[in-house]
Amino acid sequence: MEFEIIFDREEDGRWIAEIETLPGVLAYGTTKLEAQSKVEALALRVIADRIESEKSIAGTVRFAAA
Repeated sequence: MEFEIIFDREEDGRWIAEIETLPGVLAYGTTKLEAQSKVEALALRVIADRIESEKSIAGTVRFAAA
């Protein structure tokens, strides 16, 4: 399973990274790379929670930055 990361930049310079297919998976960073790292970590936590609650996600997990 591959998740696309969408990036945006706020007026104050902060970066926002979001994975739209995982509701609520959104992170801010002072750099684009920091935002990407944070959103990937959050996505993995959400996926792990789904697996633990038997809402299994099949396959390999990959991220693609847009």
